[in-house]
Amino acid sequence: MNVPSTDSDYKQLRDEELMQRLLHKDKRAFEAIFDRYGDLVYSTSLRVLRDAHLAQDVSQEIFVRLWRKPESYVAERGRFLTWLISVTRNRAVDEIRSRGRRLRHETASPEEQEREFPAGEANDPALNAQLAEQARTVRAALAELPPEQRQVIELAYFGGLTQQEISDRLDQPLGTVKTRIRLGMQKLRAALAPEMRSERI
Repeated sequence: MNVPSTDSDYKQLRDEELMQRLLHKDKRAFEAIFDRYGDLVYSTSLRVLRDAHLAQDVSQEIFVRLWRKPESYVAERGRFLTWLISVTRNRAVDEIRSRGRRLRHETASPEEQEREFPAGEANDPALNAQLAEQARTVRAALAELPPEQRQVIELAYFGGLTQQEISDRLDQPLGTVKTRIRLGMQKLRAALAPEMRSERI
């Protein structure tokens, strides 16, 4: 395999050629891919997540995975760009679902929380105390939200409704529902930030 001598040479390579070089841990091939598609991966994540920080995290994860497991892309199955956008969207959707599950768990009753764990974990007093405290913190943060924001968040994350279903149920414009969810989640994150930082220390 001939190795291009300059960054400009790398930029001229097709996506599939760059990915072949990435199989051999060619850092300049990775940099070329990132320069070519970094902004697109971020903007795709942002459209799904509607949160700049989460979109940055997801974008970084996508490229870390690309570096670690370039064999995930199989050229015979289609264009690299199509595959990359699909992977990005799927990961962003997974992040939304994961956050919804975490939020539902943190606001569940102790009995509901126990059903989510094997018996050994459910009987752990320290774990139960921690989960109960997390639930109280989240409920308190929810209680501080304006009623219209709290309502749509509860329907989305606890009721499992899509934004369109919430719009239909409440007879409100879809744009209004999206805005209220976004604003409510921003306030929740701000209220829970100290708690989340203390858990990481």
